[in-house]
Amino acid sequence: MAFSVQGGGGRGRSKYKRAPMSDINVTPMVDVMLVLLIVFMVAAPLLTVGVPVDLPKTQAAALSGDNEPLTVTIDSKGQVFLQETPVDPEEIVAKLQAIAQNGYEQRIFIRADNTIDYGRVMDVMSRISSAGYSKVGLVTDSANVSPPSKAAK
Repeated sequence: MAFSVQGGGGRGRSKYKRAPMSDINVTPMVDVMLVLLIVFMVAAPLLTVGVPVDLPKTQAAALSGDNEPLTVTIDSKGQVFLQETPVDPEEIVAKLQAIAQNGYEQRIFIRADNTIDYGRVMDVMSRISSAGYSKVGLVTDSANVSPPSKAAK
């Protein structure tokens, strides 16, 4: 037979009171932070591109930048977007000059669909240059593309 003998006269009460626990249980907070980290890691790549285009492939490494540049996108139908807003190509100079007057002098990235005509890209690029922007870059997809073979010459 098993039973316990309690000392000290009271029914199950000890002579010593327990001190309140002063430790913080951080396990639930860590669990929540890990779930948020995973959610943001999955969602972040989806938030970077607004207009879907099929970018050309290249072996060049990505450029590092301090702040987010303006993005001009030309989709497969030839429609031009400033950031995510559709823009008429004739109005892009006026819009970019208005942005430059607000002190927004920085890089502009051009994202063009792989199927779009090279002349169309150069037309948009010359319009951006005429607006006074000199830091213009072309965006490509950095996939693993095999280098051209020497036998193809």
